[in-house]
Amino acid sequence: MTEVTEPGVDPVRGQVPPPLTVAVSVVAVQGLGVLLFAVLQLAEVSSERAAVGVSNAVFFGVYGALLVAAAWALWRRTAWARGPVMLTQLICLGLAWGVRDVVFVAVIMAVSALVALAGLLHPDSMAALGDR
Repeated sequence: MTEVTEPGVDPVRGQVPPPLTVAVSVVAVQGLGVLLFAVLQLAEVSSERAAVGVSNAVFFGVYGALLVAAAWALWRRTAWARGPVMLTQLICLGLAWGVRDVVFVAVIMAVSALVALAGLLHPDSMAALGDR
């Protein structure tokens, strides 16, 4: 008989550690934000620059979907997702520095990236993802 467990619980390894849960949540929100940005890009496409607008929307749509998929994979403790998520957080830190004149946006980007990185690099998260 198959044991039914709640989401995020592996019967062999137990609960998803809280730092990883926080990181997954932040990444999922970031992914949804990028998907929203893709939709807004698509809504702003003008006939003069249709190719650029559509290609931007497609790029951000695919990237947002990748982030959401990576968040789901991390929730299920799949180690492959850590690489794209960590790269995204480092890019986000660089972008936060680039938009530092818009303090509110820069702070949100930097804090969310740092929280996600801290959650991913926490020893409990590393152990849950299979690192020894």
